[in-house]
Amino acid sequence: MQPARITIFAGHYGSGKTTVAVNYAISLARANPRVALCDMDIVNPYFRTADCARTLAGAGVELISSPWANTNVEFYLPPEQALRAFDDASLTSVIDLGGDDCGAMALGRYAARIRGRGDVALLMVVNACRPLTRDVDSLLAIKTEIEAAGHVSFTGLVNNTNLGAETDPEVIAASFPLLRELRGALALPIVMTAVREDIPLEVPEDMGPRFDVKCWGNRFGV
Repeated sequence: MQPARITIFAGHYGSGKTTVAVNYAISLARANPRVALCDMDIVNPYFRTADCARTLAGAGVELISSPWANTNVEFYLPPEQALRAFDDASLTSVIDLGGDDCGAMALGRYAARIRGRGDVALLMVVNACRPLTRDVDSLLAIKTEIEAAGHVSFTGLVNNTNLGAETDPEVIAASFPLLRELRGALALPIVMTAVREDIPLEVPEDMGPRFDVKCWGNRFGV
């Protein structure tokens, strides 16, 4: 897909937003001179983009995150730092939001800056293997909650269905009917299907292009 100037990954807790965001930022850096990954996850302290700081730096990705990430101190991202991801036109920005409506509240303060712009993509990350996102009704409810908290609307879907190390082609393929149903219910395109790079799987055209990821979870090459 043609990358937006600002790409925001949001979704349910544990859907894999951070893994997708890290991999996506690194992929963008291969063709863009200035890429930044902005950590706006105010919910999950266990797997953060800061865990991948060295990997990101090695790929040429600037990390915008709280100076207290990965410490025992209650953290926050100073607004003046986050503003760079939205306002610096020389940056191609990737933003990692926290889960559900609680995480999306971090986006609310910047909604006026991005609402109505044509260079922003807000993508809903879906893992059909998660207990609370296995049907369309549950996903519709999560979408509504996130949009209400963040004051912006989703523009596309990301299929990130996996079972971590136990993922095989059958696990991912089993998600396709749900994603098709969700796409029809929301009238949103599926912009990519994430597949661990070593898994042999031909992704159907209507599932968006295959997007290779290094791994799922906090074992990314830190």
